[in-house]
Amino acid sequence: MRRNYVLFSALFAVHIASGQVPDSLRSPNERHLKNVRQLTLGGTNAEGYFSFDSQRLVFQSTRDPYGCDQIFTMNIDGSDQRLVSTGKGVTTCAFFLPDGKRILYAGTHASNVDCIPRPDKSKGYVWGVYGAYDIYTVNVDGSDLRVLTSTPWYDAEATVAPNGKKIVFTSSRDGDLDLYTMNLDGSDIRRVTNELGYDGGAFFSWSGKRIVYRGFHHTDSASVAEYKRLLAEQLVRPTRMEIFVSNDDGTDRKQLTNNGAANFAPFFHPDDARIIFASNMNDPAGRGFHLYVMKDDGSVMEQVTSGGSFNAFPMFSHDGSKLVFVSDRNAKGRYEFNIFIADWID
Repeated sequence: MRRNYVLFSALFAVHIASGQVPDSLRSPNERHLKNVRQLTLGGTNAEGYFSFDSQRLVFQSTRDPYGCDQIFTMNIDGSDQRLVSTGKGVTTCAFFLPDGKRILYAGTHASNVDCIPRPDKSKGYVWGVYGAYDIYTVNVDGSDLRVLTSTPWYDAEATVAPNGKKIVFTSSRDGDLDLYTMNLDGSDIRRVTNELGYDGGAFFSWSGKRIVYRGFHHTDSASVAEYKRLLAEQLVRPTRMEIFVSNDDGTDRKQLTNNGAANFAPFFHPDDARIIFASNMNDPAGRGFHLYVMKDDGSVMEQVTSGGSFNAFPMFSHDGSKLVFVSDRNAKGRYEFNIFIADWID
């Protein structure tokens, strides 16, 4: 979502076109990537995720005439880009339902048809976790909008299990930022995490039995006080997050990283034994983000990307042959982020 864009701090008028990025733009040591192709051109684009048949992508983009993120779909070659959200408010975190006929996303249009102002810079680097966000589903042509959550609390960051049984999402409904699951119609909401702190950005394993997510849990009094103060203002400071994995009900939770960096956007490889994620762990200044892959116990970590200075939001196609991700490689402006697709080489 837009508050997820580490370093995404400007909005641009956007001209989108599909095209190929020469493979020369792939860094020589990106051995897992081949035939890198650029699907958007210019502006702020993020969170491109495959449909379950791997033929289309859903993503969010700020482009004329919209002043903030809206949800679009496109073919995996970048063609046939279509608006599916309302064009009002701000939207985030879209994901296809398994049947490929409907799309899940969060939006603020029911409470505010305008773009939400960015947080006050005097508070430092923070994300907005606004109660105006609710979760919806919509047909792929933008028709038949249905609300799944309708609360005064933050409900967003929703994704769907490949088996089609559950949605996992983040909510502040119980006074914290925790993970919850619900049925595809919004019923049977169950809390998954309980520790004080931000748990979010969850994805299911391909079996649908586990989830992987980012989180940071506050224990010392100063950290707890700041977290609660910011949350009361519908804000959170995301400068430290670790990667966790658990069963889909929250049991058997394991922390996979412990590097004190901003680790986020984890996603399971289709073998359900590896996890890819984004991190700034190797940049002392904390500005450079790359993709890493590790075993699902946190061991055997390998850096995947080295081109550009921001690479994030990875997702594998369902057969594991392709990887879609967001990067600033080939950018023509400081705050340009585009969606790329590449063949995945094991």
